Amino acid sequence: MTNMEPTLTMEIKDNTFARQFEATVPEGLLSVEYSFQEKKIFLTKINTPENFENQSVIDILLKNIMELSTEKNFRVVPIHPKIAAFFKKNPKYKELLPPGIRI
Repeated sequence: MTNMEPTLTMEIKDNTFARQFEATVPEGLLSVEYSFQEKKIFLTKINTPENFENQSVIDILLKNIMELSTEKNFRVVPIHPKIAAFFKKNPKYKELLPPGIRI
């Protein structure tokens, strides 16, 4: 038996009023703040419930945001260090970066 990454179906809400993607986890609300500018989405901040340390759940949320960005043909600009680290761990999403941005 191989040790596979757990798959988690996560319902993500795009809260356009608060300008953040939101997902409810047992510990509370997990969100990624964003801003838009010329077909680019700037991912500026990750908000987690207090004492929330589950990086794999954060990665699932980010993967869902990348899929959404691909569908909508947006370029993704990672401002938050954890989001930049996500791109390093998941090179397949580097095609979403705008020209000239290296991670």
